[in-house]
Amino acid sequence: MYAILHEGKANKSEDNNILKLLLKELDLDESKVKFFGFGSKINFLKKDNPRYKELLTEISEDTISKILLVADADYESNDHKYGGFENTKIELNKIVDELGIENISDLYVTRDPKTDDGYMESLIFASIPQKQKECIENFLNCSEFKSKENHKAILNQIYNMAYPKKPFDFNHSSFDELKQKLTNLFN
Repeated sequence: MYAILHEGKANKSEDNNILKLLLKELDLDESKVKFFGFGSKINFLKKDNPRYKELLTEISEDTISKILLVADADYESNDHKYGGFENTKIELNKIVDELGIENISDLYVTRDPKTDDGYMESLIFASIPQKQKECIENFLNCSEFKSKENHKAILNQIYNMAYPKKPFDFNHSSFDELKQKLTNLFN
């Protein structure tokens, strides 16, 4: 069995939903994956997180053989220590090393591939055509939605409402790295 550690709740978050849709798209057996929802990124960075204890127990019992950690880059401008692609990667690698699971682990930092900042919604947004991006950006710019805290949720809702027929273009190059990481998990 394999483990995917991600932000949000296991089986009840947008990150989990997208990962499951990608597994299906890649024809990978979701039943061979145990999902661990960590809530926010900061929980990934706590070695004493109970989710890690559960994971380590399952590794020692040979229940889990490989791990993929998936966490948002967020923005370095908002958090100079943990924000941004490089900082997130460094901090996640530290935890993997501290837990002694580096030989069976890989990680993927969700972000806009062009800016190396953002979150799962930024990755999705990067996959849509420029014309549609401009429509969403124009709407956000002229709307009353100003809260940074709600930006992810607002962007996600607008995208899902505007494009209900084809919510995600997994063939877009923005998803290539994540698809490769998921494929590697099963190899």
